[in-house]
Amino acid sequence: MAKGLYHYLRKAWKKPDAKTLRGRMVEWRKDPVILKIEKPLRLDRARSLGYKAKKGFVVCRVRVKRGGHKRTRPHKGRQTKKLTIRKTLSLNYRGIAEMRASKKFKNLEVLNSYQVGKDGMHYFYEIILVDAQRPEIKNDKTINWICSKKNKNRPQRGLTSAGKKGRGLRGKE
Repeated sequence: MAKGLYHYLRKAWKKPDAKTLRGRMVEWRKDPVILKIEKPLRLDRARSLGYKAKKGFVVCRVRVKRGGHKRTRPHKGRQTKKLTIRKTLSLNYRGIAEMRASKKFKNLEVLNSYQVGKDGMHYFYEIILVDAQRPEIKNDKTINWICSKKNKNRPQRGLTSAGKKGRGLRGKE
């Protein structure tokens, strides 16, 4: 039985060509941290998360530094109990990337995101953003739920998939 395009795209991303991906990441490191891109790199993943190739949908790539999130120790003028540096950030990298994208594009709402690569220094994510003010989005029955006022600032409130996972609401994934 013949398989569709997205089946083969998904299969290709399970074992990506290391040289091509490494070359891309070298270029991505030179780019700005948050970059708006024309179309998603992983079309199968973007489509499964709700992306459509129409006006109102925007995709951006975000670079996030890897490693611990310990804060530096304050030098002076603090109470002793405020000097602790043992606390680490409870957010996951994907959630951080979504928050940064939503801060950069204030008029857009984050729909979802997925990882496109990682190297020794960075994680790279593509974030799917939606312009809730556009009539194309308001008239689309599958996505017009995002136009509601209760869906503002979704990543900051932990309402995206990455935010729910970080809060322990997605089961054993």
